[in-house]
Amino acid sequence: MSGERRLDRRGFITRGLAAASTALLGGCDDLSDQPWVRRVLDSAETLTRVTQRALLSPTALAREYSEADISPWFKPNGSTDPDDPDYKAHAEKGFADWKLVVGGLVESPLELSLAELRAMPSRTQITRHDCVEGWSCIGKWKGVPLKGLLDAARLKPDARYIVFYCADALGQTGTEADKYYESIGLPDAFHPQTILAYEMNDQVLPVPHGAPLRLRLERQLGYKMAKYVMRIEAVDQIAGIRGGRGGFWEDLGYEWYAGI
Repeated sequence: MSGERRLDRRGFITRGLAAASTALLGGCDDLSDQPWVRRVLDSAETLTRVTQRALLSPTALAREYSEADISPWFKPNGSTDPDDPDYKAHAEKGFADWKLVVGGLVESPLELSLAELRAMPSRTQITRHDCVEGWSCIGKWKGVPLKGLLDAARLKPDARYIVFYCADALGQTGTEADKYYESIGLPDAFHPQTILAYEMNDQVLPVPHGAPLRLRLERQLGYKMAKYVMRIEAVDQIAGIRGGRGGFWEDLGYEWYAGI
């Protein structure tokens, strides 16, 4: 059996598990606070992660498609127009003054403009975006491999996770604590298809899809692919960040590892 077929088959299984857990959380929000529900979801997450690691090598690729397969319309997921004043000011200038900050447990902190990111070695890939809500779209993405940034920043030995801080706020208060954030482990951070995309379908990445920069993490579900990325930090643990589960939706009950 080819690697691609194994991935598609396992993706079908894990998407079913994700949909089931999401239906549980969406239909009975109060259940997500029950210890037994949390244990069931955590067990399913561990099974998903262990299964994927067993079936796939760390560098196994998600399926890539042809130009003819690109969806005529790609549904934007999550936020589509952040209200953050700093973000809006950057957007009005075409992100000419914007800079990506890379810090935390690194030897060489970085501040890179969009032009500098575009000057780095890039990767282009046509992949399928699978949303936890049940829809999928195929799009073409171009961006800088996250590995290149991390190599340039030189991770310290105790770095274990990469955290992405974003401009969009999904919470009720509109404060910094409501801003979207996401995290991934180093195996996924260094995966060849993990990129910070600045183009979509051969065009500058549009605001509804996460301009100026969005994470593409092709072997996980869409909510892991943070949009409007402003800052990246390398950390040794995620337990002390906000709700302690490693991401905006994870803090509300979603799985941290959303492999497909």
